[in-house]
Amino acid sequence: MKRLAVGPMTTPRYNEWWVRRLNDNIPKPSQGNSQSMEEHLWVVPSELEIIRQDFERRNAELEKKMEQMEEENMNLRLDMDVQKLKAK
Repeated sequence: MKRLAVGPMTTPRYNEWWVRRLNDNIPKPSQGNSQSMEEHLWVVPSELEIIRQDFERRNAELEKKMEQMEEENMNLRLDMDVQKLKAK
């Protein structure tokens, strides 16, 4: 919408009316809708994305278990070395 601004014809009352008119045309969220804008725009992940996320989660769990087992293995080797030294 174009606005014709003629110097002396634009009064403060006219400006107030114009701003109110423009703001009335802006849609406001309904009071019944309690979703935030982020929830409203949330995209449902595809099946492939869900499978990828599940794979990454399981992979991270397995990596953590491997690290624990490697640490346990190292501790067992140290214990074995200590036992050998005691036996000598």
